[in-house]
Amino acid sequence: MTPPTQGLVSLAILGLLDRAGLAGVEADSADHVHLAVEATKLAFEIRDRHITDPKEMTVEAQELLAADRLGPLAARIRRDSAAPWGQGRRPADTIWIGIIDGKGLAVSFIQSIYHEFGSGIVLPSTGINWQNRGASFSLDARALLALKPGKKPFHTLNPAAARLKDGRVMVYGTMGGDGQPQTQAAVFTRHVVFGQPLQRAVSAPRWLLGRTWGQTSDTLKLERRFPPPLVEDLARRGHAVELMSDFDETMGHAGATVRHPDGTLEGASDPRSDGAAAGF
Repeated sequence: MTPPTQGLVSLAILGLLDRAGLAGVEADSADHVHLAVEATKLAFEIRDRHITDPKEMTVEAQELLAADRLGPLAARIRRDSAAPWGQGRRPADTIWIGIIDGKGLAVSFIQSIYHEFGSGIVLPSTGINWQNRGASFSLDARALLALKPGKKPFHTLNPAAARLKDGRVMVYGTMGGDGQPQTQAAVFTRHVVFGQPLQRAVSAPRWLLGRTWGQTSDTLKLERRFPPPLVEDLARRGHAVELMSDFDETMGHAGATVRHPDGTLEGASDPRSDGAAAGF
């Protein structure tokens, strides 16, 4: 999705990982997690410097994904140490749905009202509950996200779709604010780069950098199913590691559907949530 969403973040993470040599490391290794986290930091740096209402941006969104921009950023990634990390954005209250029909039409969809119960205001005549995305505005007139009449608020909604060179079509996504592009990167790299089955790519242990679900911690959160040597390795590289439960919903409620070239459909649903993958 184009600005004012953070869709560019997901593309930047994947572009940075390509240039950082992700395909040459072992799937779900400390190197895999480390590179993904470091790419996320750089992609968030792009987001926080540039992404706002397109009418207010000083750089074309596509230019931010150009090789001459991503290349120097990827060169800043060090395999042996973690870069400093600041504060992330706040969480969302969101659901993702992906659908592929019998003719191959694929839809990736996100609905969100932001925060629990959105704005908390219901229109009496319709019963519609208003969303609360205006919370992303800043009252600092000099800020990138400064509140202005008619300006679109930045938001995290980021449904993803991919058309792969081998003919597969993939729709995937998750809820989770800052966690959306991170979880998408985990699912995409596991399935597309490393060839894992779709359900394994969704169910495998995940990581999350920063805040979500109202937490005040900006740590690198890891599910406990990651092996202790991997956790220790990441801590040695300078990551502030925090262990979470085995299947922690903090990591998002991911899902994905793939249509293979022969028409076979493959679906995956997150065991961390109450969603489902179904065929009719």
